[in-house]
Amino acid sequence: MAAPAIDLLLTDLDGVVRHFDRSVADTLEVTHGLEVGSLRREAFEHPRGQAAITGGLTRSAWADEVGAAVGSPEAAHAWLGTWGAADPVMADLIRTVRAAGVPVAVLTNGTDTIHDELATVGLDAAFDHVFCTWFIGLAKPDPRVFAHVCASLDVQPARVLFVDDSPGNVDGARDAGLLGRNFAGVEDLRSALTDLGVSVG
Repeated sequence: MAAPAIDLLLTDLDGVVRHFDRSVADTLEVTHGLEVGSLRREAFEHPRGQAAITGGLTRSAWADEVGAAVGSPEAAHAWLGTWGAADPVMADLIRTVRAAGVPVAVLTNGTDTIHDELATVGLDAAFDHVFCTWFIGLAKPDPRVFAHVCASLDVQPARVLFVDDSPGNVDGARDAGLLGRNFAGVEDLRSALTDLGVSVG
């Protein structure tokens, strides 16, 4: 069998390997008498959101700021203190890819609590390498964050398949020379890996 056409599978975390229940924020907003959508708006549409994923704010400080903005520290900390759940089918595919001899790394626009989060949802041993933008100081879709990963692992960008559920992040990876693919489900990714010569069944 020919060698795989890639030396690394680089995957996004949220929306690909881990999923969140969006109703949690809605329920907390109703319970605490907050405007619907206010938690997400104050967390992600304000500059504090970018600071929280590039090292400018710890996750706890981020929750403090969101809580002050919406008027309920309790709701903000409860929401930002949930870690979601791993996708067992995607986790199984990752194990298969690694068993086939292709390392798997994760690149997430995450915070300083990433390692605790992965351990809590059972993904702490799922990847060969973990890259979190909070520690890098750059976030997707900046092409420099993808160049950082490739340089750190001494792999050629053209030999890396990057998968993400955000088209903008995929575009950033392609701008950095990686093979970018929009995540369209586990079976679609399995098919793409097969086409690249990775034995995933």
